[in-house]
Amino acid sequence: MQDDVYPLMEALLEKGYKVMLETGGAIPIDRVPKKVIKIVDIKCPGSGEDKKNHLQNLEFLSEHDELKFVLLDRADYEWSRDLLKSINPTNQILFSPVYDKLDLKDLSQWILEDKLPVRLQTQLHKVIWSKNAIGV
Repeated sequence: MQDDVYPLMEALLEKGYKVMLETGGAIPIDRVPKKVIKIVDIKCPGSGEDKKNHLQNLEFLSEHDELKFVLLDRADYEWSRDLLKSINPTNQILFSPVYDKLDLKDLSQWILEDKLPVRLQTQLHKVIWSKNAIGV
């Protein structure tokens, strides 16, 4: 992140704005003000980007923050489930299937079977329009 973003976030918070930051999870968030709502992606192995995860970010999450996992297959699901068990997070957890790759029904069933405390999310813009739609 650019250095000027931190004082900008502070200024917006001081003026009473709700500030949200969504990040791919590869950039440290230790300088992000605690009151900023952070939505952090954790890259699963199926993405080929899991080595980029900056897992130290987990230390800087609060209850109002979110961790988001985009899952390609059962292996990604099991990897994510096991990671959650090892870190025991207190914030919101989102599981989202890769569109056209992992069936929403299958992911739902796995979550229910394992009684995971996660929210199921889907990319609605791809359901409503098409996966190739631009500008929606």
